[in-house]
Amino acid sequence: MQPSKKFEDLIELVSILRKECPWDRKQTHHSIKDNLVEEAYEAIDALDNNDFDEFKKEIGDLLLHVVFHSNMASETDTFDIGDVIYTLMEKLIRRHPHVFGEEAVSGETQVAENWENIKLKEGKKSTLDGLPNHLPALIRAQRMQEKAANVGFDWPEWKLAWEKLDEELNEFKEALQENDVNASSEEFGDVLFSMVNVARYFNLVAEDSLRQTNKKFEKRFKFIESELKKSDKTLKEATLEEMDELWNQAKK
Repeated sequence: MQPSKKFEDLIELVSILRKECPWDRKQTHHSIKDNLVEEAYEAIDALDNNDFDEFKKEIGDLLLHVVFHSNMASETDTFDIGDVIYTLMEKLIRRHPHVFGEEAVSGETQVAENWENIKLKEGKKSTLDGLPNHLPALIRAQRMQEKAANVGFDWPEWKLAWEKLDEELNEFKEALQENDVNASSEEFGDVLFSMVNVARYFNLVAEDSLRQTNKKFEKRFKFIESELKKSDKTLKEATLEEMDELWNQAKK
């Protein structure tokens, strides 16, 4: 079999692997579910690095999981790839009446509001339903706030959100001073949630911002390690002043 750009050929390839490869044959939906998450993060890494050749490969790996799960499901007559495609298309058409129907919208804000209203009509009990519990906490916080904002539950301006952040910071400080571990943990969560809320007003993505800072810290810390190694020193042997000086060098 040779590579091609035809979707049907990919489906056939996965089917062959499922039948003839011992590793592929033994897999279940649950045995590879964590791999699906891993592939998603690898795609995000490639995108953050603006490496579109790698991004192409990683979203290909995601597509593989879609086809592979569909193949496994077809073995028990649960669903097949055609059902996946049909369900997706039906949902997109139904949730875009301004494109495929006669409903008029004034802009993207109304599109987002209509999207949430349509989901409620589909049987969702809450606007917040549908957000996976396993989402990273910062992403989930921002998505909850966006969904709430789409139906009007939002501060009218960013300054009010900032005032709420100041309030939460003070409550966090009080909890720390009282040495109340449980209250401190709760108030710290409130601070983070409020910071995400402020960031949202300026179209900042909290998860992306923290991921960038993590990378920056990692790069600078590794620079300290590398420079100390040149002097035959370990981190434990270096003074805080030495490490701080190297940190400032790394910033430059």
